Amino acid sequence: MRYRLDDIDAFLHVVETGSISAAATQLNLSKSVVSKRVADLEQALGVALLHRSTHGVTPTDEGDSFYVRGRAIMQQLDEAAEEVSATDGELSGSLRISAPMSFGTLYLGPLLASFLQHHPRLDAVLDLDDRVVDLQTNSYDLAIRVAHLPDSSLVARRLCVTRRIVCCSPGYAERAGLPASVDDIMNHDCIGYANVRSSQVWRFEPARPGDEPRSLTVRSRIVANNGEIMRDMAVAGLGLAVLPAFIAAGALADGRLIDAMPATRPTPIPIHAVYAKARQPSKKIKAVVAHLQAALDGDPPWERLLST
Repeated sequence: MRYRLDDIDAFLHVVETGSISAAATQLNLSKSVVSKRVADLEQALGVALLHRSTHGVTPTDEGDSFYVRGRAIMQQLDEAAEEVSATDGELSGSLRISAPMSFGTLYLGPLLASFLQHHPRLDAVLDLDDRVVDLQTNSYDLAIRVAHLPDSSLVARRLCVTRRIVCCSPGYAERAGLPASVDDIMNHDCIGYANVRSSQVWRFEPARPGDEPRSLTVRSRIVANNGEIMRDMAVAGLGLAVLPAFIAAGALADGRLIDAMPATRPTPIPIHAVYAKARQPSKKIKAVVAHLQAALDGDPPWERLLST
């Protein structure tokens, strides 16, 4: 059985990008070269790795299995090369990160861009999805989690804590009034988040020290699986939404949203970087986590936006 690392790398990029043309762009190769490398790999293995159609390509069952093992092996090769390469502080190889959509587009993307500018030999794949993904199954080096973390086999490094705010538009406040209490929220139209239980979204800090946090299970008129869509629904005057400050900051700063309950605070949410405990964190993982902590800890950029 004869195959080349370049062929495997081309196949991995095709699966990750969903098309041969996108993989070719990412690899800075022609589509014909990428297509031939994948075909050569299939011939060497004696199995079809991709379903090809006019709508694109998807991995076969065998392709799925080979992708998981192949990506893990390529990561191990990157780490081995990193360990034995000249220790001049230069990071190399690839870094695969999973993150929630809104945090990724609003803040992680720019922060990662500034990090990569200082490390030109380091490649990165940033996968944005509000759903929690399995790091090891999907071969991610690192994930960003905006949540209270359950006990798990993952190592967690806190980046910061974001407060949450009950938001609505000025128009909604004028039409429906503002909730006078936590209980009064039940009399309002609400905008819910699909990825967690309602009682986790509508969870408030205790009124007095020592009391338990207060949770509500509300019936949401609108439910979305993305915080920016929830923000936009609130801006449109369709109800109350509990939003992390990093999503609401821009609309609060320019007046499209207002704090509907300034004296009552939903419980804040920590933001963590997590990686697999079984792996010794590589230099690139430690470096990017330190970069994010330095940028976010203490005075995150969205809080600076709200204070101007």
